[in-house]
Amino acid sequence: MGGTIQTTEEVSAPLGLTEHSHVGGRTVRSAATTSHVLRIASTQIADHLVPISKDEAWRFTPLRRLRGLHDETPLTGRAGDDFEVEIDAPELVSAVSLAGAAADWVRGSSGDHPVDRPAARAWQQTPDLFLVDVPANTEIEETITVTFRGLSAANAIPAHLVVRIGHHSKAHVMVTYEGSATLTENVEIVVGDGSSVTFAASHEWNADTVHLTHHRLRIGRDAHLKHAVLTFGGDLVRVVTTASYDGPGGDAELLGLYFADAGQHLEHRLLLDHQAPQCKSRAYYKGALQGRAAHTVWVGDVLIRPEASGTDTYEMNRNLLLTDGCRADSIPNLEIETGDIVGAGHASATGRFDDDQLFYLQSRGIPEDVARRLVVRGFFGEVLNRIGIPAIVEHASGIVERELAVSGI
Repeated sequence: MGGTIQTTEEVSAPLGLTEHSHVGGRTVRSAATTSHVLRIASTQIADHLVPISKDEAWRFTPLRRLRGLHDETPLTGRAGDDFEVEIDAPELVSAVSLAGAAADWVRGSSGDHPVDRPAARAWQQTPDLFLVDVPANTEIEETITVTFRGLSAANAIPAHLVVRIGHHSKAHVMVTYEGSATLTENVEIVVGDGSSVTFAASHEWNADTVHLTHHRLRIGRDAHLKHAVLTFGGDLVRVVTTASYDGPGGDAELLGLYFADAGQHLEHRLLLDHQAPQCKSRAYYKGALQGRAAHTVWVGDVLIRPEASGTDTYEMNRNLLLTDGCRADSIPNLEIETGDIVGAGHASATGRFDDDQLFYLQSRGIPEDVARRLVVRGFFGEVLNRIGIPAIVEHASGIVERELAVSGI
């Protein structure tokens, strides 16, 4: 669409890695017990209490830095004054801004509702919903791009993006966040049966930004979704991703790459909800930290329900500490309610540069600063290569290079 948005109101390296796997798991709770990872899902703000630091889902998040997004700060930010959105998509793709009844019709396309107060507030108070709609039986070669540009962090902004991919279609979507903002957001990605989609979100905020976002992924029968989260900028960025399946044969690959500088808080939480049989999931997240009080959080929850026979799942998180004064929290969880699975495993590791790798490179005449850069590039390479879209990989690699230049490595 060349940047034009239509508006309508009509309904239309090991690093000390320790890992273990679970095959043939068994239920460890009675059938009447509710999974610990499932919370109240409701679009009503009153159904969600104000988060406190004792809540499991919020215990790592510095609530005092949220600027009231989790409480009662008015969500008065509006398009044109506090932010702008630009969508570039080919003619076959519908890219529109919806309001009123049309927005209400599309909102909730993923079938999932908010599980916390900030998401519920955004759900109720977002005046305009942005929709990217790829029709069925369509292959889009050009990457669809969405740019969310914050113009001010003074007024809190609610936002909602829905990406729908029709049955048996193929598409690549990249969302880039830049500028300054105080933002709470919902993102819904619905992948139709037999479709193949790559979705990437790149957070390149200015240092004064606070961003809370919840990605809800719905994967159709025999569909494949590659979901990548690249987080670099902002004062505090918290990304919650929930993936669920509409039928057998669904395949979800969740990729993450983040680089935290001094004082930044970057948090990523995943829930892979296997409630359909014969589905697969993989999660690969890697992060680097540098500077005093740089803090990252990764929590990966996998729930395999009793009906999800034949599940094949694995999740991995690794963190590389580049300087003193950093902290990385990494918590993988598996909850298995059936013994009829292909496999389930997880791995987590946090550490510094591998001295053996540095020695190996230096022994071959490579200067220490160059050797360190090569180690970091190699560390991130696994995730970048899995993304598979050259334009996105090149863009992310460039940001990593800038981060390395800041660190002086």
